[in-house]
Amino acid sequence: MRKLVLFMHVSLDGYASDSNGGLDWIPYNEEIEKYAEEVVAEVGSPVYGRTTYRMMESHWPTVLDNPDASKHDMEHAKWVQDVKKIVISSTMDKAEWNNTMLIKDNIAEEIKALKEQPGKNLVIFGSPGAAKTLLELGLIDEFLLTICPVVLGGGKSVFDGGVEKIKLKLLSSRTFKSGIIATRYELEK
Repeated sequence: MRKLVLFMHVSLDGYASDSNGGLDWIPYNEEIEKYAEEVVAEVGSPVYGRTTYRMMESHWPTVLDNPDASKHDMEHAKWVQDVKKIVISSTMDKAEWNNTMLIKDNIAEEIKALKEQPGKNLVIFGSPGAAKTLLELGLIDEFLLTICPVVLGGGKSVFDGGVEKIKLKLLSSRTFKSGIIATRYELEK
């Protein structure tokens, strides 16, 4: 059975974006890029909320036509173009990006059915709104959190309001030169 894994960068105070929805506080560098490649290697299908999906849909296809794109960006653009993508949105009518499945209703049933299929894990990339919904539905099995060395004091959080206490077991942690701590947790049984 596949797992549903949340992969998210968070501030020390637990925010996934700043008050303006910005992500420029994430110290993204070559070291974190390599870590992200390790995460992508275990992904069967990326899962996005509407906002993140629209951002990815508007960016990655353009990389395929950019002769100046880095090798990393080109490889990721090819992967994300071809992989089966899942977008969770009650407001979208259709998802037109290549090989995308739109889940509008019956989220728990649809995700449970996808988890039953063979293959690599389903991984939520950022998408704090969709992640919060999936968390509230009890569907997330593991948490890959990169804790960034910054306190935002406000923004969008997956873990505020509506989420009950969830006990987690630490599976691994790594500290990067940038001060980011990459953690992996599973639900405590």
